[in-house]
Amino acid sequence: MSGRARLALSAAAATLLTSCALLPLVDQPTWLLELVPLLAVQTAVGAAARRVPLGRPLTVAAQALATLLLLTLVFARQHAFAGLVPGPDTFRYLTDLFRQGSDDVSRYAIPAPLHDGIRLMLIGGVLLVGLLVDTLAVTFRSAAPAGLPLLALYSVAAGLSDGGADWLWFLAAAAGYLMLLLAEGRDRLAQWGRVFGGAPRTPGAVDGGALAPARTGRRIGAVALGVALTVPLALPSMHGGLLDRTGTGVGAGDGPGAGGSAVSLLVSLRDDLNTEDDRRLLSLRTDADDVSDLYLRIVSLDDFDGTTWKPAQRHVVGVPGTFPTPVGLGSDVRRGTVRTTVTAADTYDQDWLPMPYPPSGVRIAGRWRYEPLGMALVGDHGQTTRGETYQVTSLAVRPTARQLASAPQPPADLRREYTRVPSALPKVVARTARRITAGAGSHYEEAVKLQDYFAVTGGFQYDTQVEVGRGPGAIANFLKKKQGFCIHFSFTMAAMARTLGIPARVAVGFAPGTPQADGTVAVSQKDAHAWPELYFEGVGWTRFEPTPTRGTTPSYTQPDTPGTSLPQESLPSGKASSAPSAAASPSAGCAGELRRPVPCGSASAAAAPQHGGDGPAPWGWLPAGLGGLLVTAVALSPLLWRKRMRALRLGGHSRTPEGAVAHTLAAWQELTDSAWDHGITPDESLTPRGAAARIVRLGHLDPAAGAAVHRVADAVEQVLYAPRPRPAPGAAEDVRRTTEALRAAVSTGTRLRALLLPRSAVRVLWKVSARWSALRTRAALRPGLRRPSGQRG
Repeated sequence: MSGRARLALSAAAATLLTSCALLPLVDQPTWLLELVPLLAVQTAVGAAARRVPLGRPLTVAAQALATLLLLTLVFARQHAFAGLVPGPDTFRYLTDLFRQGSDDVSRYAIPAPLHDGIRLMLIGGVLLVGLLVDTLAVTFRSAAPAGLPLLALYSVAAGLSDGGADWLWFLAAAAGYLMLLLAEGRDRLAQWGRVFGGAPRTPGAVDGGALAPARTGRRIGAVALGVALTVPLALPSMHGGLLDRTGTGVGAGDGPGAGGSAVSLLVSLRDDLNTEDDRRLLSLRTDADDVSDLYLRIVSLDDFDGTTWKPAQRHVVGVPGTFPTPVGLGSDVRRGTVRTTVTAADTYDQDWLPMPYPPSGVRIAGRWRYEPLGMALVGDHGQTTRGETYQVTSLAVRPTARQLASAPQPPADLRREYTRVPSALPKVVARTARRITAGAGSHYEEAVKLQDYFAVTGGFQYDTQVEVGRGPGAIANFLKKKQGFCIHFSFTMAAMARTLGIPARVAVGFAPGTPQADGTVAVSQKDAHAWPELYFEGVGWTRFEPTPTRGTTPSYTQPDTPGTSLPQESLPSGKASSAPSAAASPSAGCAGELRRPVPCGSASAAAAPQHGGDGPAPWGWLPAGLGGLLVTAVALSPLLWRKRMRALRLGGHSRTPEGAVAHTLAAWQELTDSAWDHGITPDESLTPRGAAARIVRLGHLDPAAGAAVHRVADAVEQVLYAPRPRPAPGAAEDVRRTTEALRAAVSTGTRLRALLLPRSAVRVLWKVSARWSALRTRAALRPGLRRPSGQRG
């Protein structure tokens, strides 16, 4: 097998290994099996074009055309001539399919279903990366830059995936790239024949020659891989707070919106709560006896990692005619049926459907899917609430305090999942929860004590002007400052309930709206809310209201009046408030959020208030700053090294004959390296005069620059062969003139490459390799390390 064929196979293998990082993004791996023959055909077309041979642009064009034909054959053969040749209908169909895939990406969770649109994006994207890698590594024989499209492919996969096997995909991608580099190195060495390493070995002697470059390359690659794996561990991690600005990805499922990036929009949330423009989002018409308890639930946040709350991984199915009975709800709990007609404003654009909880049925037109775990509806393929009118039948569950207090233990798996508290949560949270609930005889009494502590007895104040806290200590800061809005209260109470062994999650939606004269109920922007839900076996997920003066206090949390809806005077008002409540209302402005399951204005992480200067200490950003400087220094190291070498080579020198000789040779070295940086590979087999003529010819230099190159070459020959070398004045200026001419004759991309990633910077690796070989040789030849054969100890 020829070196170029081996390089082409390595490029295809590197692309294929890197594309494995995309496997966790979809629920079926069959697309990868489809990809293998397509990538093989693409690689074979490139190999055949280079064998003819075709010029480089024609080779790339042939591979691009083959890729288009392959995509047409696989995805759009019904819209093509003879099932293969694309026409206008083909491009329209592929465009629509790509648009559908983009919409699926924004609607579906990870792993998403392998619909045709997503399959086109996966296979087409990998084939495009494969074309770029093959072009760079094989057609242009430059394997190092081929790592950039591979890195882009891996970065997309790693940025979307939240699985625990990311390190495995990184190793696969890194192995593919290293294999590509080694194949290129082997190909280059093969062009020069066998590499000898000094004098032949004698029996019993240690090999004193240089290590084979391939072996050294493998060692360098292994060191680079180790650094890539360990350096991120040493850099400071940028954790957010309970209401951090960013969160991790959420959810897996086989339907739209089944999960998403829990991106907290606290800045817009605070702005919405303080806005003077309180827009109406929903209008309700209901047969409920008491609308003060009519909460509209959108989605639940049930995954808590100590710094953020986010929806757990979800699956969605078709909307059933009648919803199943809520999990945990027993037949002995009193309940009623409520029918509510909801009309959404044209300005309310949300892909999750607000409904009274728990719903037992819904009538709505359009494309909607059902998420069983949260009993929620989510739009499919761009379906939103904008201007929709729908009817919801829901249950008005009315448990008594006695039923909640006597609830048995929940199922082990449910309790394990919803009482999980990470080690990052400050110990003060659990300690405070135990102190507040001391003397409680049941989980119900503990829950009521927690609610009363936040809403009545703890001295907490509702405040939408608080600053967002950061880090795992955010809840602890909130417990200390005692100021915040509903997200702070609900998230903190849910976390504290979990520390007590009570299954807990947080619901996001709308608090009861305001009754109107025409019999409807208006739900406005400031009615957006969040509240904790605690699980009690026999009742199910049960709402609590810890936010002072917001929402309504559940009747079952008032033991002295069980079963009624009359609040105590000391508890928050049972009447809906029109004041700001909790989470920002959904906004059309975030329609582009990827896989977002929560309302656009709602937070998906929790918070703790901090005032004014209460932020990270200035020294707290020092590690991050040093890490950023380190990354920047590494990225700029080729540029800096090249500038340093140019300054040394063209700088001053001693006036001795030896100094003149050294200066002339350094100037020649700089000239050949500058030509190399601009695409003219050095040819060590040529004389200085022949090398100069080659640089002038390949660099398309004008007569003045060509004369400067030949003057430097003549000076080199003079110092190498003349009996008495004479100084060559003006060599440095001739090199600078030549470099400017080379830069002017190439494209912008080549100029940027020569500046930021100069090819001659590989000399650093060669120097490191040579020194490493010398160290190994000296270590092996130390006296006493090995004895000559036949010598006795």
